[in-house]
Amino acid sequence: MQRVCVYCGSNAGARPAYAQRAAQLGTRLAREGLDLVYGGGNVGLMGIVADAALDAGGKVIGVIPEQLVGWEVAHTGLTELQVVANMHERKARMFDLSDAFVALPGGFGTLDEMFEMLTWRQLGLGDKPCAFLDTEGFYAPLVAMMDRMVDERFLHADQRRDLWHGEDIDALLAWLRDYEPAHADKWLDGKRRKDLR
Repeated sequence: MQRVCVYCGSNAGARPAYAQRAAQLGTRLAREGLDLVYGGGNVGLMGIVADAALDAGGKVIGVIPEQLVGWEVAHTGLTELQVVANMHERKARMFDLSDAFVALPGGFGTLDEMFEMLTWRQLGLGDKPCAFLDTEGFYAPLVAMMDRMVDERFLHADQRRDLWHGEDIDALLAWLRDYEPAHADKWLDGKRRKDLR
């Protein structure tokens, strides 16, 4: 593992703890010699995690769509800023650049990016680890929803267990380094049911 992609909010959130956790993660990645890949913004938790990694001597690669550069939210002090045509290209580029994916608190964009990575992994399009680094229980309702997906047989239990969730950065990094992907069948009955009559 050399590069960790971090998805997070372009806002800082309501609680100071969100910003503190973003700064802690950025600093820790740099001190562990891990490059940070993220969405290239200079605002919200995005800017905080990037600045913390840079301040600790780390390498930070931002990937940002042209539209957001036009809105003047691109971080101009990064090790490298890659400008892409659109959001779809951004997700693909971040996937190619990264060895693991971590979500800090965020909104629609954060969930969209992380769940696309989870879906790609579920479909066998990648085998890179995905984790939610929580802060003060922010992701607890989402994790409960994923547990319900298992209970209601929309998600394989092994695929649910293949996703890390917690608040401890030490535990997160240890899990990422030791990660071995689950090989569960997406189809819970082992095959696609073409006729449910």
